[in-house]
Amino acid sequence: MADAEGVEAIDPTSTIKDFDILQQVGSGTFCVVNLCRKKDSGRVFVVKQLSKKKIVYLKQVVHVTQEVEILRQVDNPFIVRLFHTMQDETNLYMVLEFACGGELFTHMRDQGNLNEGDTRFFIGEIALLLQYLHDLSIAYRDLKPENILIDRQGHVKLTDFGFAKILGPEGTTTMCGTPEYLAPEIIRGEVYDRNVDWWALGILMYEMLAGFPPFYDEENDNPVAIYTKILNGQVKFPSGMELYAKDLIKRFLMRDVSQRLGNLEGGAEDVKRHRFFRGTDWVKLAAKEVAPPIIPRVNGPTDSSYFEIEELEPENSQVEKTTVAEGLFTVFN
Repeated sequence: MADAEGVEAIDPTSTIKDFDILQQVGSGTFCVVNLCRKKDSGRVFVVKQLSKKKIVYLKQVVHVTQEVEILRQVDNPFIVRLFHTMQDETNLYMVLEFACGGELFTHMRDQGNLNEGDTRFFIGEIALLLQYLHDLSIAYRDLKPENILIDRQGHVKLTDFGFAKILGPEGTTTMCGTPEYLAPEIIRGEVYDRNVDWWALGILMYEMLAGFPPFYDEENDNPVAIYTKILNGQVKFPSGMELYAKDLIKRFLMRDVSQRLGNLEGGAEDVKRHRFFRGTDWVKLAAKEVAPPIIPRVNGPTDSSYFEIEELEPENSQVEKTTVAEGLFTVFN
């Protein structure tokens, strides 16, 4: 049975034993990310392996289950696709689309900063996917270059929905995200909603053009110092930054949420009408018909040269089995 893009779907009874691990391409507090090949089809995927024991110990059960539920719900060309979930006695597994172009962060770091045209392209695609998520009442809450991947054609693929949440009209007060990208209302402990993503988009746009975020602690990367600058500091722009680019960033970085672009009467359409996007064909951009400025140079579907490859963790035959409440991770079944 083929999916919407004409690729063969994964057998829902598949287990981790049906995949060959090629190499480790990432890791986190309670997860390991491996590039894997399905033994029967030869197709390549990213398999995110999450330790049940660590998830329970770190009280991340809700975040993990929310991530799966949201990824199953979304269907957008700018979001990494979730193909399959499975589990065994010790781990949970998420089988995801492999975006071989690596993190946008890597390309930004290698170039120092992006020019206005390249920034317009990436911010435009991200604005479209935020509009899509927000229409579903989903707040992403962790927008940053490390969570934006580039696919083989050069288009955006948003990944890592661990902090994403479906918000009701009451909003939320959860403190989560990356310090340099946190909106003031999150830091102040106030009720907030999906509009924190527009603030983060402003931070991202500034970092693309300048090569560094507008609020950071130069001395020791102290989160408290970063929070203080976000709450009190004024945005200082490098000389030479284009007028409309600065204006768009300022409108995203409004501390008064009621005045923030994306939260006005026109919503995301106000963002798309801003003069910075003059000449942008939003229909073609949404259809991925606009030529990307960065085309990954890869040799094939398993080329992971844009990722910092990590050594595979040695298998331990004496791995301690995790005792958790039965049915705690049924969402992975």
